[in-house]
Amino acid sequence: MTIARMTIAILESVFQGDSAEADQATTLIEIMITHALLFKFLAVSFFFLSVVSYGSAGITSTFIRSEWPSTDIPLDNEAFVVPKGHNAPQQYDTKYYYKIGQGDSSREFWFQTPPKIGPDVPYTFGIIGDLGQTYNSLSTLKHYMESQGQTVLFVGDLSYADRYMYNDVGIRWDTWGRFAEQSTAYQPWIWSVGNHEIDYFPEMGKSVPFRNFYKDTQHLSWPPRAPVLFVKYTPQWRWLLEELTKVDREKTPWLIVLMHVPIYNSNVAHFMEGESMRPVFESWFVKYKVDLIFAGHVHALKDRPVYITVGDGGNQEGLAGRFRDPQPDYSAFREASYGHSTLEIKNRTHAFYHWNQE
Repeated sequence: MTIARMTIAILESVFQGDSAEADQATTLIEIMITHALLFKFLAVSFFFLSVVSYGSAGITSTFIRSEWPSTDIPLDNEAFVVPKGHNAPQQYDTKYYYKIGQGDSSREFWFQTPPKIGPDVPYTFGIIGDLGQTYNSLSTLKHYMESQGQTVLFVGDLSYADRYMYNDVGIRWDTWGRFAEQSTAYQPWIWSVGNHEIDYFPEMGKSVPFRNFYKDTQHLSWPPRAPVLFVKYTPQWRWLLEELTKVDREKTPWLIVLMHVPIYNSNVAHFMEGESMRPVFESWFVKYKVDLIFAGHVHALKDRPVYITVGDGGNQEGLAGRFRDPQPDYSAFREASYGHSTLEIKNRTHAFYHWNQE
């Protein structure tokens, strides 16, 4: 017999002469027990907000967060700093396993750290842009995962949740996260900001949506598609100049730039949107011998010996199939089809670029 039923039985024996008083007392006890159990449940739920376990070489550490998640946590926020006393990935070319959750609800994932740094170390990037979350998006992601890419260079426009700005925008980000998890949980994705990320929150323009990823093998940087000024002497202008001048091309033979809006575009869609960036940045790209510039935004593929537009991930806006005629001299190839690209760095002098059409 439960405590509640035992208590009710005792009350019935005590209040045999007055059933009304017994009923009132019984109801009061049931409410008190219910509230006590509810409080216990809430206390347990609050304590176990999230648990992350990770380990290496047989040593496992556990870190329990006790704060509610924020709606916007920048990548350089202290929340992402590995807690003191907990192991962090330190070995090259090593597979690390980690768990999210606790007990029966926990799920195990893994990721592979990069190979040892060197100018002739081979590495394979995937290049995806304007992905969204449609059947075509799924096909693009599945085919990329079969390509043996080690890191994704993403040129902006991830979830297209802003198209639901008045209804379920958060849910659309959640569904995109679950959709992309099959890749993002196992390897790095390096993002460039697109208009579908920045336009819904224009106040984000007050932050710094441009940064670099600097290693001795490849150097990646980007100016974004965002309400950020890029004329002379503005923060982004100074930042890019500083980044380009400090690259040691002996240690870093490949210099790659990611942006969202292409500065060369012969498609009817978004024609000349990025034209104003060309006189500002192109002379630098030439002077500092930038090897490759990847962009998205236009839902098609166009390339030439430096500039490659890959906004063909599969989002719900569809393909940009109308190109301007005649085809400009700067445009070597253009095609309105879904797909993704891979870039295989072979050594300091050779790389293989491949567009995978859906």
